[in-house]
Amino acid sequence: MATPSERAEVGRAARKIVPRSSHGRWIPSSQRPDPLTVLEDQAVDRVPELVPVRYGRMVVSPFAFLRGAAAVMAADLAAQRHTGLTVQLCGDAHLLNFGVYASPERALLLDVNDFDETLPGPFEWDVKRLAASVAVAALQNGTTKAKAHRAALGATASYRTTMRRLAGLGELAVWYERIDADDLASLVRRERRSRFESRLARARRRTNLQALADLTEEDENGGRRLVDDPPLLQRTTDLDRIALGKIFSDYRSSLSEDHRLLLDRHRFVDAARKIVGVGGVGTRCYVLLLEGRDAADPLFLQIREAGRSALEPYLPPTAYAHQGQRVVCGQRLVQADGDIFLGWMTGPERRHFYWRRLPDMKSPAEVETMSPAMLRDYAALCGRALARAHARSGDRIAIAAYLGSSEVFDRAVADFAIRYAAQNADDHAVLGAAIAAGVIAAAPGV
Repeated sequence: MATPSERAEVGRAARKIVPRSSHGRWIPSSQRPDPLTVLEDQAVDRVPELVPVRYGRMVVSPFAFLRGAAAVMAADLAAQRHTGLTVQLCGDAHLLNFGVYASPERALLLDVNDFDETLPGPFEWDVKRLAASVAVAALQNGTTKAKAHRAALGATASYRTTMRRLAGLGELAVWYERIDADDLASLVRRERRSRFESRLARARRRTNLQALADLTEEDENGGRRLVDDPPLLQRTTDLDRIALGKIFSDYRSSLSEDHRLLLDRHRFVDAARKIVGVGGVGTRCYVLLLEGRDAADPLFLQIREAGRSALEPYLPPTAYAHQGQRVVCGQRLVQADGDIFLGWMTGPERRHFYWRRLPDMKSPAEVETMSPAMLRDYAALCGRALARAHARSGDRIAIAAYLGSSEVFDRAVADFAIRYAAQNADDHAVLGAAIAAGVIAAAPGV
C-alpha cells in the first residue's frame, strides 16, 4: 500500500496533466452534441405518455432544465481533460440532490441523496455540476454574476477545505464521518438560524404517518389504499400488482438476513405508479404501501427503474452488469448512513429496478427563494457533504494534494460555473423554442 506521502505525490503530479486553473475554461467544441438530441435519445426507452411531462417540467426554468439535463452536462464534462483522480461519483450533484433525511436511527443527516447516475469517475465532475447548479440557481433568483460567482466559490472552497481536513484523518474516522443536521445550526448565520431550525422541525413531522395521510385514502372496507391522482400518482392494474408480487421475492433476496426478517413482518396492501423529480420523469417508478402491526404502522417502498447512467458512455465499464445493483452499491458506498431497505431486482421485460424506502423526515432545499447569502451558505454545506462522500470512496490524500491550500481550484471552478450557466440558459432557450414550434410536445403544469 502506498504511503501518505506517495499518495499526495500522485495528486500533485495530476496538476501537470490538468492544471488547477484550467478548470475555469468552458468553450463548447464544434462536435458538441445537440442538447435536444441527447434528451430525445434518453426518451426512447421511457414511458411514452410521460415524456411530455418531463419536458414540461424542464422548460419551467433554467434550473429545472439543468436538473433534467444530466446527460447533456455529462457529455460536456467528458469533452474536457480530467484529473484521473477517481471517486464514486453521485453523477448528478446539483443542489436539489442534497438534503436532510432520516438515518435508520432516526437522526437527521445532511448528505447526497440521489444516485441514479452514480459511477466511478473523476472527482471534479461532481464538483463542477454542483458549482454550475449554484450559479444557475443564483442567477435565476435575480442576483448579479458577481454574487453568483461568490456562491459557487463557497461550494468549491468548502469542498476543498473539507477534503484537506479529511485527508489528515484515519480510515475509520473518515468512514464514520457524517454531517448531523442538528450540528449545522451553529454554522448558519444568526439571522437565518430560526428559519433553519424550523425546517428541521418540519422534517421531523414528515413521518410515515404523515405520508399515510397524504398518499392514501380509506377504502370501502375501512382500510387504506393509495390515492388515484393521475398522472402524478396512478394506482396500478391488478395485472401490475401480480407482476410486482412475483418480483418481490427477488428484491427480498438482495437484502441482508436481518432486513429480510423485518420486511417479512409487513404485508403488501397496494401499489401505484408515481412521477418523480425532473430528470427521472418517464422512467418506471412505483410506490408500494405495506402494513406492519396494523393499518397505523405503514411502510412505503419505492421501486425505481435503473437505466444506464448518463456518465456511462464516457467512463470505463463497472463491475456491475445490473443497473439496479450499480445504484444500490454506489449509494451504500457514498452515503454516511444508508437506507436499510435498499435492494435491487430484474422486473418485466428484463428491466432493472432498485428498491428503497420512500424517504420520510426529508427536507428538500427551497433554492428558488433563497437570498444570495442563504444560497452561499447552503452551497457551502453541499460542498462539505460532497467532499465527505468522495473521501469514502476515493483517495482523499491525493485529491487534497491536488487541490492544495490556495483558492486556485476554487476560483477556476466558480469561473466555469458562471460560463456553464450561460450555456445552460442557451440550451434551456432551445428547448423552449422547440416546444413553442411544436417540434417537442410538453405537458405544462404537471
